[in-house]
Amino acid sequence: MDIRNLKDNEFIMLDGGMGTMLQAGILELGKMPETLNIEKPEVIVDIHRKYINAGTDIVYANTFGASKYKAAGSGYSVTELVQAGIKNGKKAAEGTNALVALDIGPLGKLMEPTGDLKFDDAYEAYKEEIVAATTGEYKADIICIETMSDLLEIKAAVLAAKENCDLPILCTMSFEKDGRTFTGVEPVAMAVTLEGLGVDAIGVNCSVGPADLFDTVKVILENTNLPVVVKPNAGLPDPVDNTYDVLPDEFSDLMVKMAQMGVKVFGGCCGTNPDYIKATRDKLEVAFADRKDFNVIKKIKRTVVTSASKHVIVNRPTIIGERINPTGKKRFKEALVEGDIDYILGQAVEQIDGGADLLDVNVGHPEIDEKEMMVKVIKALQGITDTPLQIDSTKPDVLEAALRVYAGKPIINSANGEEKSLKAVLPLAKKYGANLVCLTLDEGGIPKKAEQRVEIAKKILDRALEIGIPKEDIIIDCLVLTVSAEQDGAVETLKAVRMVKEQLGLKTVLGVSNISFGLPNREMINTTFLAMAIENGLDLPIMNPNNVSMTGTVLASRVLKCHDENSMEFIEFFNGFVKTDKLVKKNEVLSNAPVTDKKMRKGASGSDASDSAGGSGDVDVDALNNAIFKGLKGEGKNATARLLEKMDSLDIVNNILIPALDVVGENFEKGKTFLPQLILSADVAKVAFDVIKDGMVKDDSSVSNGKIVLATVKGDIHDIGKNIVKVILENYGYEIIDLGKDVEPSLVVDAAREHDVRLVGLSALMTTTLPSMEKTIKLIREAGLNCKVVVGGAVLTPEYAEKIGADYYAKDAKESVDVAKIVYGN
Repeated sequence: MDIRNLKDNEFIMLDGGMGTMLQAGILELGKMPETLNIEKPEVIVDIHRKYINAGTDIVYANTFGASKYKAAGSGYSVTELVQAGIKNGKKAAEGTNALVALDIGPLGKLMEPTGDLKFDDAYEAYKEEIVAATTGEYKADIICIETMSDLLEIKAAVLAAKENCDLPILCTMSFEKDGRTFTGVEPVAMAVTLEGLGVDAIGVNCSVGPADLFDTVKVILENTNLPVVVKPNAGLPDPVDNTYDVLPDEFSDLMVKMAQMGVKVFGGCCGTNPDYIKATRDKLEVAFADRKDFNVIKKIKRTVVTSASKHVIVNRPTIIGERINPTGKKRFKEALVEGDIDYILGQAVEQIDGGADLLDVNVGHPEIDEKEMMVKVIKALQGITDTPLQIDSTKPDVLEAALRVYAGKPIINSANGEEKSLKAVLPLAKKYGANLVCLTLDEGGIPKKAEQRVEIAKKILDRALEIGIPKEDIIIDCLVLTVSAEQDGAVETLKAVRMVKEQLGLKTVLGVSNISFGLPNREMINTTFLAMAIENGLDLPIMNPNNVSMTGTVLASRVLKCHDENSMEFIEFFNGFVKTDKLVKKNEVLSNAPVTDKKMRKGASGSDASDSAGGSGDVDVDALNNAIFKGLKGEGKNATARLLEKMDSLDIVNNILIPALDVVGENFEKGKTFLPQLILSADVAKVAFDVIKDGMVKDDSSVSNGKIVLATVKGDIHDIGKNIVKVILENYGYEIIDLGKDVEPSLVVDAAREHDVRLVGLSALMTTTLPSMEKTIKLIREAGLNCKVVVGGAVLTPEYAEKIGADYYAKDAKESVDVAKIVYGN
């Protein structure tokens, strides 16, 4: 059995839920499961054997939560827990062909910029687990990274594995019914990113049952050549009796349907046990033997650029914004020297609003540490936008530093035909799975003739293919020369673009505005050249999207080449403009209109904030709303300070901050924005609240919408959801008393009494800790406290919340805010 070389009639059977088995009366409440590797190894060995006897090919060692962050306080080191886990798996597999996997789960902390976990710290934590599993007396056979929701976190784990061992790597992420992970990662981005990083199998696990995963799995199959893994839950849990609603027979039938689509690796997660694995194995053996009704979905070969939550398919003229670049820009250079990240983010926002599909990022300047600045900017940009990025530098170390912290599949700009460049940059594109811009120049400079440029492109392509870079990841820049200095250069560039398309079948990119340096009316030259280049096969113009003529030319070409169905994108874009003596954006006209005529600008999601989000027509009100919608802390802080000079503090809170956060929350609920954007918007609001609070301290006044106690109940050590709720509530002006995780019911009662709160929030992730939640609510009632209780967590339902005596159920942070507003009447 070789996961890297499975034949058409072969499949791999993974195990089912370890936690499910442990929670069936074995694991004490609040006990870290991995400690049983040392304290009760016979129990773990027995569970592994049951799965192997049921037909499992690969058992996951009991190491899911064995990271340093979760092992702290357990009394054991990471190495002890991991090596004991691998040893137990190996003992269970003795006399069989079963393999033992190091099981790696998430660290339980949010990655930057959403949280405070740095990429390097995550990498080191995963490295510690991997080294432990590959250097002891008993060694893992495979690395299985599972239940991930953050693309950057799983990237850290993959790189830790790739750089510290040579074992096969299997990766799965947890997708909800809407086809996205908890943090908003989409399956296309997951598939192309992880395949690019060189893992051996990818797929889905946990979250939901198999019936809710078919659409997500189809998308993954369309975007990878790797074996696809499906390891779902047994449906949804019943919090009352801790059972799941999909039984082994139905589960196994659905897994056969997955096989017919092209899935090759199967298993079970929460709620599954050896009965599920045996039933699935038995049916899959029959299905793969005759392959009846198999209609395998194949990967669609295409050039794809992604962030974590958005993908752009380069199958029509696609705009790369050029403005994040200091060349010829005095203010941008000043921002780099001053470390003014907000200015750079503002450039990004303007270009996205202008129509950019991708953003080029270049921070090269002799007066700064380019590598340090590039990493800062890449992280910051990923916090405020889902627009995919092109990483632009002439220095390989800068490129690699940025590639490590980028969540998704970016473009590298660039390599060229020089041997030095090929040796330095091609391996980076291969290692990190990035698309690569390749310049048609070599040691002899830029050839004058198109044919010579195409020869260089062919040489680069051949070298890329030799080391395993897919053809569709190569993008050729035929180079634009200034027409005022070399008039026939434009003709040769256009000819080269056409030849690259026709002879090599590669995507093309050009820095369009280079054509007009030194000439009057540059816009006319640029726009005309852009239209000619598109007609000759240009796919990716690097240009200024804030120029309406340039962007309009690209949009018009999409209409004329039938890339824009019913001209909807073209119509939508130009509906945002009015005709004066020239086309002007409506919001630019309105910003100069009388106060009574002004409207709020659109937020990052495209939703009109209007007067409901504080739109009074004041430029500083607009600026604060814009900052909240787009995650710009500096702009939010400065706008708030200016507003305090002319508005009452509480008016700013009640009429601007809270309504703006409501708009962000509504967009989150509708799936228009995702968790990172929600938290960053809340962070901007926090900065604004801090400015307001500082002013109130001077005035001897205060702002608080009320106090709330939050706790993860006794026995539950998962608090990431509770922490997110805390952040959002704080930024709505509530004072939070955070009791942490694994909290005794009596401590919740004491805190509620001491702080005289009117609302207590309780969180639980595991069905086994729901009795603790019920006990806590009961004690609150018995204490006669005048407070309401809101509960939340993945295993809860509104019906169960009512059953255990809670006043409210909140499915997410936004609903928690809604409850708080009801309780406190604000």
